[in-house]
Amino acid sequence: MLNNMQQNSSLPHKIVNVTNAGEVVVNVTNENVSRRARVREHVNPLAKKYSVAIAPPVWTEIYADCSKPLSLDIGSARGRYILQMAQLKPDWNFLGLEIREPLVDRCNEVRDELGLTNLHYIFCNANVSLAGLLTKNSLHEVTVQFPDPWFKRRQQKRRTVQPELVATLAELLVPNASVFLQSDILEVAEDMRLHFEDNENFTNLAGKGNFADDTIFPEHIPTERESSVLSQGLPVYRVYLKRK
Repeated sequence: MLNNMQQNSSLPHKIVNVTNAGEVVVNVTNENVSRRARVREHVNPLAKKYSVAIAPPVWTEIYADCSKPLSLDIGSARGRYILQMAQLKPDWNFLGLEIREPLVDRCNEVRDELGLTNLHYIFCNANVSLAGLLTKNSLHEVTVQFPDPWFKRRQQKRRTVQPELVATLAELLVPNASVFLQSDILEVAEDMRLHFEDNENFTNLAGKGNFADDTIFPEHIPTERESSVLSQGLPVYRVYLKRK
């Protein structure tokens, strides 16, 4: 997230212009990036094929400089958010976790085409693999943006943010690290907020039970979903937390 500028939590608002930021030109519109991998819109994370934790890569072979702070995007989808962030914030490393393998393959191809050495995407089920991917106090920021809603009650255990994931993040995040949550589905946003608030290691900067308004939530680059929702004049619900 970008600091010092603020966002409204539910109404259309100003978004960072990512086509040019100072002297940094963010490359997200070339034909390589716009080519889309064909994937299923929703994947059942409880399916057997996603139940085995993956081995962590050799991080020194992934990032040019592993001493940079690490930002994690859980459910990175087509990867454009952290693709842009990696170019706007070259002093950070960015990691995207995504359960749809074709998207991950394409994202890493684009990363290589752009020559980015502070960006990586991994195909995995975050709820199964995250604990073994990173070490304690190795993570400096987390984003979970517009996860699959899984509306039916019997399917809600498929949602990304579960108590176990929050507990894992509490172990991995450094003190005072930021957690940013977004959804255009009120029920999903409330559910994510509740899971984090129920963990004693996190503080909701808007106050318990509240969403972040324009005095709390930092200005940021919009995801594709976010841009679509806001263009229709629909609300986005945001939560901004800190690791204690």
